[in-house]
Amino acid sequence: MSVLDRLQGYLSLLSTLFTRLVFVEIGPFPVVVLWLLGGALFATLRMGLINLRGIRHALNILRGRYDSDEEEGEVSHLQALSTALSATVGLGNIAGVAIAIRLGGPGAVLWMTLGGFLGMSTKFIECTLGQKYRVIQPDGTAVGGPMYYLSGGLAALGKPRLGRVLAVIFALCSVGGSLGASSMFQVNQSYGAVAQVLPIPNWLYGLILMLLVALVLVGGIQRVGQVASLLVPAMCLVYALAALWIVGSYGADLPQALGTILQGSIHPQAVVGGAVGVMVQGLRRAVFASEAGIGSAAIAHAAARTREPVREGLVAMLEPLVDSGLICTLTALVLILTGAYTDPSLLDLSGSELTAAAFASVIPWFPVVLAAIVFCFAFSTMIAAGYYGECSWNYLFENGNTAVYKSLLLGSIFIGSISTAKAVVDFSDGMFLLMAVPNLLGVYFLANGVARDLKDYFQRMRSWQSPLVLDPSSQDPV
Repeated sequence: MSVLDRLQGYLSLLSTLFTRLVFVEIGPFPVVVLWLLGGALFATLRMGLINLRGIRHALNILRGRYDSDEEEGEVSHLQALSTALSATVGLGNIAGVAIAIRLGGPGAVLWMTLGGFLGMSTKFIECTLGQKYRVIQPDGTAVGGPMYYLSGGLAALGKPRLGRVLAVIFALCSVGGSLGASSMFQVNQSYGAVAQVLPIPNWLYGLILMLLVALVLVGGIQRVGQVASLLVPAMCLVYALAALWIVGSYGADLPQALGTILQGSIHPQAVVGGAVGVMVQGLRRAVFASEAGIGSAAIAHAAARTREPVREGLVAMLEPLVDSGLICTLTALVLILTGAYTDPSLLDLSGSELTAAAFASVIPWFPVVLAAIVFCFAFSTMIAAGYYGECSWNYLFENGNTAVYKSLLLGSIFIGSISTAKAVVDFSDGMFLLMAVPNLLGVYFLANGVARDLKDYFQRMRSWQSPLVLDPSSQDPV
């Protein structure tokens, strides 16, 4: 047996163990899906539908209306958003949507969109807390994320031991998630699209991505933010325009496609698991696409230049709107309108290959462009996830042995390029979703403080009072 065969065997074993651990079911629902859905519903209600009433103000913040060079931090609102989006807008929106529709039918799209909408509120709380409890280090760099608001926030509530335990659990899962969902999955799924237009051995593709990721991560969050702010908006725009072109060319069939989605979400036909199965597949892929409830985006937003934690939370809220609301919906419409998801000749294709085939049926040359987009999405996701994992590693080991983590990250990229798709998807989902357990526990405990901060912020905005730095110690227990 070769070394590569052994690696794939080990990964398959790990994926089986994680699938059994993470996707334990209560009836037809995986526990983790119920956990995330419950957290999103709680956040939406507790924040008073901030995912609706805060969108306009969030866009004004993103345009730089309230920016100041005197504020502490390392990146702008746009760079922080782009970095976080680079970890969410990627193969989850291209390959993940195809996987959801293949497993759950067109109706899964509606549940993906609903999951993303509810996830906006969760993301708001996470990233507000990421800013509120961030730490400015002696060299001026800003670090934050669930590790810091779990430990610092719960300590302020008189629960320091619980906070420390949850922070360590999250950091361990974050390191594992960066190696799995955000590295192995990305390189594995992106290879399918790239190999269609550029014949290249999978091991060589993995080596190329390893080198590129290593070069960017040397520059830290500023380099990651610079690269992400260039790649992500450009790739999103090209992809959206191509998808809109296809949707427009099938304009007469659009009402029927939307009806298929609606009907399939409630009364699915020939779908294993019925309506509940469709719901589960849609919500599961929505979480994987938007990362709401996972907490990782708070690490990027903690580095933004602002004195107002709520302000950064509002900006972060736009992420699920872009990835689950726009990109995922456009991908789904292309798959449904072209009929690619039911084409028997495409059954053996991976998620990214199926999406490429759908685009090619209308724009024959687009698979070449899509391969470039998929590559950029995968690359941007890996560099953002690498930064997340490095921050978590530094929290665990107090900024020591960073070279060990980077070696593990680069090694996972190579392993992902040579592994089977099923093993990678199962292992990725398992490590990724485990992060939600400690993170959402912290969200439940700290949500009251965020709600008070939000109320205070809008009161001051309405009365045009000068911004104030919120005091983390002002929270009361839930």
